[in-house]
Amino acid sequence: MATGLRLVTERAGSGAGQPVFDTGNDEELMLVQPGVSIVLGNRPPEFPGTLYISNKQIVWLSDTDREKGYAVNFVSVSLHAVSRDPESYSSPCIYTQIETGTDDDDDESEDSDSESNEILNLSKITEMRLVPSDPNQLDTLFATFCQCAELNPDPFEGEEEVGHNWVFSADQLEDDEGTEDEDQDSTTAIGANGNHDLAHSVVQLQINDQRFEDAEEIGQYDKNGAN
Repeated sequence: MATGLRLVTERAGSGAGQPVFDTGNDEELMLVQPGVSIVLGNRPPEFPGTLYISNKQIVWLSDTDREKGYAVNFVSVSLHAVSRDPESYSSPCIYTQIETGTDDDDDESEDSDSESNEILNLSKITEMRLVPSDPNQLDTLFATFCQCAELNPDPFEGEEEVGHNWVFSADQLEDDEGTEDEDQDSTTAIGANGNHDLAHSVVQLQINDQRFEDAEEIGQYDKNGAN
């Protein structure tokens, strides 16, 4: 279940400390990346900080303020990507979209006045950027994100695939066309590629109808010729 971004105040160890992981439920640390800034919604970046990625969650902790830290479970991250386009953001970063578990559309990401807000409402944060001081670390961070995302699939994804499994490769579509007897129900194939497949099916039906009519004409001609 998506819970969104949350505040982290508990740390283990001395100095800047480290996140407290739920090792009793098989949570383990996958990557530690120092020198990472965090950008929440349209707010200014917060730094310096250290990024901790476990097999269950993403945790960012401030290096200077033990009371400042943020975490989000991977099941709440609906999208993650590498962003290097300066028109999207001034620095190369990992861009993420966060499911908050609420239906409130008035989120911090679209609030133009959010930069001046003294109180941050984490329940409205739907975008997060992680900006490493060394852009060369982006590929490693992204690979770790992908690995952990696979370990935390959307709990509703399986149900959606049952009713809407509409993603096919070109090879699969060709195989379907070559084995007409295997599947007579074309509903899924039509859903896979929308009107294109529907048009193809209609054209194919018209061709078959035309062939049937031609066959009838030939048969009638042969019959008349025989007489």
